[in-house]
Amino acid sequence: MSGFLPAGAVIADITASPLVPPEGCRAVHSAQAREQGRYLGGRPPYGYRLADAGPHPNKAHAAWGRRAHRLEPDPHTAPIVRWMFAQRRAGHSLARITRALNDAGIPCPSASDPKRNTHRSGKAWTLTTVAAILANPRYTGRQVWNRQPTAMELIDPANTGVGHRQVQRWGLPDGWVISARPAHPALVSEEDFIAVQGIRAQRDGNHPRRCYRLAGLLRCGICGRRAESCWSNNHPAYRCRHGYSSASAPDPVRPKNLYIREDRILPHLPALHTLLTGTGPAVTRKRRRTRRGADVHRPASDQDVIGYLRARQITLTYDPRTGTLQADTPEAATTVIGHAS
Repeated sequence: MSGFLPAGAVIADITASPLVPPEGCRAVHSAQAREQGRYLGGRPPYGYRLADAGPHPNKAHAAWGRRAHRLEPDPHTAPIVRWMFAQRRAGHSLARITRALNDAGIPCPSASDPKRNTHRSGKAWTLTTVAAILANPRYTGRQVWNRQPTAMELIDPANTGVGHRQVQRWGLPDGWVISARPAHPALVSEEDFIAVQGIRAQRDGNHPRRCYRLAGLLRCGICGRRAESCWSNNHPAYRCRHGYSSASAPDPVRPKNLYIREDRILPHLPALHTLLTGTGPAVTRKRRRTRRGADVHRPASDQDVIGYLRARQITLTYDPRTGTLQADTPEAATTVIGHAS
């Protein structure tokens, strides 16, 4: 766990003080989570449920009848969490895990606990939900605090008189407070958790740096989705699986995957630039004589055209059915430049 334990000095427990400033509250909570592994409230993570942990450790709260709580595995959802980590470590993608959960009819976290998730639809598992579960170190048995710190922001920055509102955003791991010792039963081992976090980094590190010059510029002419970068026969390429990488099940009539290599597109970029800018020499245009001879319009380089497209937010649409590449201008005008093959 030393790989993701944030550094920080031990802070004394000052829970005996009933009133402390906000900075003191954060220091108290940090010490309680790190040194005592205390559960500090909020919705329990998927796979756990709340259990009674005796009287509240603060004497004042205990006198009011408040009880402390701890996390214990939920017999219905804990096996699902273990299965998700096992599938991910076996190399399965987040999309495949998400689809399998939905196909099996397993209720998503908000559906399994609707009383505590009234703000969510509870319809199905999503990629972000699966990713959040696989990135939560609480499943190793450690208590974690400050993953979603609360902050106050202006409702209307242009009118400060309207006031502030409370917001929660995901914090960086450096700001997380993780207990020094296990605080509740673990659903996965620390070894498995760390291995799952490093799957993508390890996969990318096995290959030399790959450069996709047209990344984000290509769209599929069949479904309209933005093509994703891929590596094909030691060359940069682009593909569209028509939604197969999403959490939803693929349409039975889904067309075949689209693949186009980058080196099949680059030779057509100078001609595309000429059509978009009108800088090419016309057939009837007379060449002007200079000391160096007739002025000849040289075609723009690949890099110049790519920079031109990105600066003007122009996307390219490749249609494998017709073998054409089209440029969509911000004014919705489309230029056909011919076959890309």
